[in-house]
Amino acid sequence: MPPATAVRALTIASSDSGGGAGIQADLKAFARCGVHGMSVIVALTAQNTVGVSAIHQCPPDFVRAQLDAVFDDLPPAAVKTGMLFSAPLIATVAEALAGRGLPLVLDPVMIASSGARLLEPDAVDALVGQLFPLASVVTPNLMEAQALTGLDTEDRSRLAEALVALGARAALVTGGHGSRPVDHLLAGGRHYEIEVRRHSRAATHGAGCTHSAALAACLGRGDPLPVAARRAALVAEQAVEHGLVGLGAGDGPVDALNISSFAPPEVC
Repeated sequence: MPPATAVRALTIASSDSGGGAGIQADLKAFARCGVHGMSVIVALTAQNTVGVSAIHQCPPDFVRAQLDAVFDDLPPAAVKTGMLFSAPLIATVAEALAGRGLPLVLDPVMIASSGARLLEPDAVDALVGQLFPLASVVTPNLMEAQALTGLDTEDRSRLAEALVALGARAALVTGGHGSRPVDHLLAGGRHYEIEVRRHSRAATHGAGCTHSAALAACLGRGDPLPVAARRAALVAEQAVEHGLVGLGAGDGPVDALNISSFAPPEVC
């Protein structure tokens, strides 16, 4: 009996040369959730645990070539977007995804944890105007939700409502920041609160990427959005719990695969 075809998920995002966030985190989260991960890289970052020192965006026509190559041969069951950086890149991605009807998780990556800007100022309107209407759910952290909506509040229910008013079908404001450790999901007009545990570890780099990638993977596997949101919260929480403290001089990367618990296979 032939093996079942693996569920496929696609990340459209940027590379983190330090391996902590971006497509590197996404592919590890896909593997954690049991799906085959594919990637379309829109930009390269010169990055480590201390910060981002340079960003090089790919030509939009090359981004489109990557998208066409994936969709022509390996159509995904779900897609997530991460750091898209510029308005031309956002337009290219939106054009390629329009009309496909795929589950799309939009992680509006705007500022790195080190403070580096990862989305150009003139790209914010493009992100909202062109990708929000295509997304199944947008997943900003607290600061990103405040920046996108212009609301200076920690009330995640208000922020989620404002994000939906901007054109998103559903919004999930993650709970890694602020006074309350709660992911707040607004979907189908219903509010859901998902309590999350915070771990006092200096290893949270890539937590947001891991969360949104896990969410996309679970949607690709057929989970309803509220179920997928709970599973993604658990994946991200465990990735922080096993985070690689002390791996570099700054905040270490999360570890969705808990690699420290594995040993190389025995050989003859």
